[in-house]
Amino acid sequence: MFYYIFKRILLMIPTLFGVMLITFVITQFVPGGPVEQLVAQLTGQDQVTEAGGASGKLYRGAEGIDKERLDEIKALYGFDKPASERFITMMKNYISFDFGESYHHHQSVSELLIDKLPVSISLGMWTFFITYLTCIPLGIAKAVRDGSRFDVVSSTIVLIGFAIPGFVLGILLLVLFGGGSFFDVFPLKGLTSDNWEQLSTFGKVTDYLWHMVLPIISSVIGSFAVMTMLTKNSFLEEIRKNYVITAKAKGLSQNKILYKHVFRNALIPLITGFPASFLAAFFAGSLLIETIFSLDGLGLLSYESIVRRDYPVVLGSLYLFTLLGLVTKLITDLSYVLIDPRVKFSSDGN
Repeated sequence: MFYYIFKRILLMIPTLFGVMLITFVITQFVPGGPVEQLVAQLTGQDQVTEAGGASGKLYRGAEGIDKERLDEIKALYGFDKPASERFITMMKNYISFDFGESYHHHQSVSELLIDKLPVSISLGMWTFFITYLTCIPLGIAKAVRDGSRFDVVSSTIVLIGFAIPGFVLGILLLVLFGGGSFFDVFPLKGLTSDNWEQLSTFGKVTDYLWHMVLPIISSVIGSFAVMTMLTKNSFLEEIRKNYVITAKAKGLSQNKILYKHVFRNALIPLITGFPASFLAAFFAGSLLIETIFSLDGLGLLSYESIVRRDYPVVLGSLYLFTLLGLVTKLITDLSYVLIDPRVKFSSDGN
């Protein structure tokens, strides 16, 4: 076990290095980088000045920008150094989780990611727990009643929900319940109201939950089908095995067979996927959901950083999420051993 963990940790290093290297190389060839964007802004501002008649000179955009000024801009963003040197320096800083400063926000990337976490945690926490707490009991009930009217009707409902994109459902909910042409029940944007600081503790809780209803519904509806059907199929596979038939022949009750013998084995594929699902729910986020409900989270931050070529945010967040993903994958593999004693890691690491 120790050798396997040690081997997996060693394999994380080249994997993480490779992901960062490939992404860094791609950023070197993407047009419209931070230097080009700042040059465009500077020349554009001069053009606006000329259009307003504040200066009788030609705007700098007609002449381009002089080499000395261009070198200063490159030095400002660190592009005056060779790419290899910049990559090595970046990786050295990333080891200590120093992700630098955002080009656009002029703020530490670490602080920026922390500032966006409340939105992602709110969406992720509720999406994760509601999905698991709803779909596992529903999947068990469907497995026990396989082929019944309840099974058919519930499958139809969850599959219809799965077929509706979350952002489409979000728009529909806003139109119906967000104060449009129909009902003014829920707020249109944000996690809290403008007067949240003046509310009592109970008022703050209810105000927060009031704001989260529509985004949560839009986020979880698509996850129900996958988790429900996975639970159902897992339980059906176990129910049809010989040990269940033997338990029935011995006269054990259905509930005892289901929850004492079947439950643990059937939940193995669900529980082992728990770490990955937990991480995905918290950090993957939904760009469209955040945009529709004006939630400033990690999903929206990542998209804006790519569009604005804010490379410290793009690379810093990629490094952090890749590292968390690799650790989560290791925890997932180890959870097989904790849940299913039949799984063993041999001495050679396999």
